[in-house]
Amino acid sequence: MTIRAKLYVAILLTVIGPVVTIAVALHGMDRLGDRFGEVQTRADQRALALDLKFGVTDFNGWQTAYGYDEGASRPRFERSVRQFRIDLGAARNELTDAREARLLNEIRARFGAFMQLDRQAYAALRRGDDARVKRIFLGPELRLFDAMASRSDELARYEARSATVTEKQFNDAREESRRGLIAVALGAALVIILLLVTASDIARLALEGQRVRG
Repeated sequence: MTIRAKLYVAILLTVIGPVVTIAVALHGMDRLGDRFGEVQTRADQRALALDLKFGVTDFNGWQTAYGYDEGASRPRFERSVRQFRIDLGAARNELTDAREARLLNEIRARFGAFMQLDRQAYAALRRGDDARVKRIFLGPELRLFDAMASRSDELARYEARSATVTEKQFNDAREESRRGLIAVALGAALVIILLLVTASDIARLALEGQRVRG
């Protein structure tokens, strides 16, 4: 390659290099931004599922408590139920794929049945019919709790797996961006080497020209 050709190539690469570097960096940042948003969304969805799982155990525990302390824990049970309704509504708005919707509908249906029986149990408690309260709590209510706990646990495990997959995709995108920037950096190094070689050739020719003239 002639010195002139080397010089033209070096100039061309010097102009194109920064453009390519900026383009690669922007593309990588855009992809990482999208992936990070997905990671955050999945983390929020996993938290919602865990809230439901905790909520089922919480209101069931307070129901059992008020059944054995003559209703003293009933206000705590009612607060727990209100919070569960809020969490269930948020989950139904956010978790909308087919499997999520199926599990949430099953939880919602059993929760409705659970609350119907709870009203019967509380009425029996206020009448002093402790035997009926225990039959409800240890029979159909326990079965409904087990069903809700099973579905909420399945939902929580599903959200955890989805979050793990999304985090892996984010890490893969970050690694791909890093490799792209390394490749651009190596290209820039080659341009610098080409410029140095070209400058050396030009300097050598200049010295040879001076010797010839001298």
